[in-house]
Amino acid sequence: MLRKLAGQTAVYGISTIGVRLLNYVLVPYLTRILSKEQFGVYTDIYAVIPFLLVVLTLGMETGFFRFYNKAPTEAEKKQVFQSVWGTVSLAGTLFLLLLLLFLRPVAGWMQYSEYPSFVWLMGAIVWLDVLTAIPFAKLRAQNRALRFVWIRFFSVVVHVALCFFFYSGLPRIPSLSALWNPGYGPGYAFVANLIQSATVLLLLLPTLKGCMPKIDKKVLRPVFLYSLPLLIAGIPGVANEFIDRQLLKYIQPAGENLASLGGYGAVTKLAVIMTLFVQMYRYGAEPFFLAEFKQNEFQRTNAEAMKYFVIVSIAIFLGITYFTDLFGLILGQDFRTDIRLLPIILLANVFAGIVLNLSFWYKHSGLTRYAAVITGTGLIFTVSLNLILIPRIGNLGAAWSRLVCEMVMAVISYGLCQKYFPIPYNLRRIGTYFLTGILFYAVGMAVNGYLPRSVSIPLDLLLLGGFCIFVARMEKIKLKNLLTSLRKK
Repeated sequence: MLRKLAGQTAVYGISTIGVRLLNYVLVPYLTRILSKEQFGVYTDIYAVIPFLLVVLTLGMETGFFRFYNKAPTEAEKKQVFQSVWGTVSLAGTLFLLLLLLFLRPVAGWMQYSEYPSFVWLMGAIVWLDVLTAIPFAKLRAQNRALRFVWIRFFSVVVHVALCFFFYSGLPRIPSLSALWNPGYGPGYAFVANLIQSATVLLLLLPTLKGCMPKIDKKVLRPVFLYSLPLLIAGIPGVANEFIDRQLLKYIQPAGENLASLGGYGAVTKLAVIMTLFVQMYRYGAEPFFLAEFKQNEFQRTNAEAMKYFVIVSIAIFLGITYFTDLFGLILGQDFRTDIRLLPIILLANVFAGIVLNLSFWYKHSGLTRYAAVITGTGLIFTVSLNLILIPRIGNLGAAWSRLVCEMVMAVISYGLCQKYFPIPYNLRRIGTYFLTGILFYAVGMAVNGYLPRSVSIPLDLLLLGGFCIFVARMEKIKLKNLLTSLRKK
C-alpha cells in the first residue's frame, strides 16, 4: 500500500516540483523588478486567492473524491461529477458578478482605490480557477496523472513567459511602450495569471466531452452534507494561512506595512521545497486515503505514512537551514534582511504537513465535523498571537504565530484521533527523529556561526548525510539495496 502511495506521490511530485520550480523563477526576478511595497501587494493578493477558492469550492473537492470513488457505475460517477461541478461553478459565477457590482467599495476596503483593476483581476482569476477545480479533481480521481501534469506545466510556462514579456519586453518595444506603467507594478503579474487560468480552462475542455454542469439535488445532497463540515473547517483552516498577511497589512503603520508584508511573502516563497513536498504528498495521499479501505489497513498505512513524512520533512528542513545564506541570494538585495524568518516558516510547514496527515482520519471515518474544532482553535491562536506580536516584532511575530498555530492544530487533531478513531502512530520513533533533527540543526548553526563557509559547507553536507544514515539504521533501510532499486526503476 505504501508503495502505491509513494508512486502516486512521486508522479504528482514530479509535476509539482517542475511547475513550482518553473514558477519559482519569478521569485528572484520579481524581487529585483518590484519594490518591497509592490511585492507586498503581490503577496496580499495571492494570500486572498486561496481563501476565496476554499470558500467557493464549498469543501466539495474532498467530497467529490469520496462519492466518485464509491459510485458503482460510470453513469453514477458522471452524475456526481456534473452535480459537484455545477454547484461549484454557480458559486464562482455569483461571486464574480457581486464583486464587479461592488468593485469600488471592495477596492477601497482593500486599499487599492487607485488600482481597482487589481481587485477585478483577482476576482476573474478566482472565477476561472473555481471552474477548473473539479475537472482537475476528476483527473486525479481517474489517475490521469500525465494529463494533469501536462496541463499544469504548460499553463505555468504561459504565466512565466508573459511575466517576462510584460516586465522586460513591454517597456522596450516602441509600439507597445505606451501600455507600460511603472506604477502598475504587480498588476502585470495578475494579467499574466488571468491568461494562464483561461489557458487551463481551454486545455481541460477536451476532457469534459459529454459532461455539462448540471445540479442533481438527489446526487448532490449526500456530497454536500459530507462536504459542509469540511467547508466550515476549511474557512478557518485557510484563514490560518492568509490572515497573517492581512494583519501585517492592517495592523502596521501605513508606509511600513506593505514593505514588511513584501519581505515576509518573499521569504515564505524561499520555503518552496518544503511547500512542494507537502503539496505533492497531498496530491497523492488525498485520493489514496479516501479510496475504499478496511479500517485496520487504513490505520496501519496512515501511521507508517506519518512516520516517513516526518523523516523526509526533517531532512528537507536541515538541507535548507544549513544553507540559508545561499538561499537568501535568490532574493533581491532589499529582501534579504528578512531571511531570519526562514527556519520558523519551514518548521511551520513541517507541522502543516503533519496536520494534513492527521486530517485523513476524520475524512475517512466521516467524522468531518471535528475539522471545524481543529481549524477554528488554530485560527483563534493565529489571530490572538498576531495581534500581540506584530505590533512588537513585526513580521517575525507573524512567523511565530504561524508556527504555534500549526503545532496547536496538530496536538488537537491527534487527541481527537486517538479518542474517536485510534491510529497507532509511533510517537516514540517520530519524537526521536524530531529531537535528532533539533540536535543536528543546533550543530549546523554552530558550525556556520564560527567557521568560514569554505569549511562549513562540507561539514553541513556531512551533517545532512549523518542524519540520513541515522534514519536508515533506525528504519533498517539498506542504502545499497535502495539505490539499486531506484536505479532499476
